[in-house]
Amino acid sequence: MSIAVVNSFTIMEFVNEKAKFDSFVDEWFATVDENGDGKLSCEEIRSGFGLLLPFGSDPPARQENEEIFKRFDEDGNGALDREEFKCLMTEIMNAVARGIGGSPIIVALGKDSFLTKPVQHELATLSSSS
Repeated sequence: MSIAVVNSFTIMEFVNEKAKFDSFVDEWFATVDENGDGKLSCEEIRSGFGLLLPFGSDPPARQENEEIFKRFDEDGNGALDREEFKCLMTEIMNAVARGIGGSPIIVALGKDSFLTKPVQHELATLSSSS
């Protein structure tokens, strides 16, 4: 576990860095795709939310999960492909950024936290500009 200071800028800059964010999406897609078939079922998304949420948080109720799933299943085929998943991850990251706002907050990051990559990106950016 590590401690980091983040704000909305930390997250938004990461989302806007296309190559880094695409790599992040690919990594999470592979993690959530439990059966390795290259598409995500509603149940895989529900399980995946457990990985994305802070420790001890409950994943969305089944009905909420199905509503979220339907919103991002743009082609209606009952599975999310990588691009649909990227839209979902973008929305999640934007929501987290809005929730944090511009004031810095201190967060505890588990080794698999989805905020780890944005923090690492910001640190690398700050190091290279010094």
